[in-house]
Amino acid sequence: MEAQQTKTEMIYKYLTGPRFRHRVQAIVEEFSSMQAMVGMYGDLQGIAGKTLQEIEGLDLIVLTALDTPKEDENSG
Repeated sequence: MEAQQTKTEMIYKYLTGPRFRHRVQAIVEEFSSMQAMVGMYGDLQGIAGKTLQEIEGLDLIVLTALDTPKEDENSG
């Protein structure tokens, strides 16, 4: 029982501490960067069409982004 309480306390300290916040911030920043990249890639596909070289892995991200409702679409 004491070991469980110690683990719970450790998890609480981690979740409320700066290390966890920094890790989540890094994920959010990377996600935002990927959204910009997906947008740019989509723009270029619209201009260049099939002549644009496929970027492995990015097509999956584009499809995922298209399936995810945008924040402003939900607010209306």
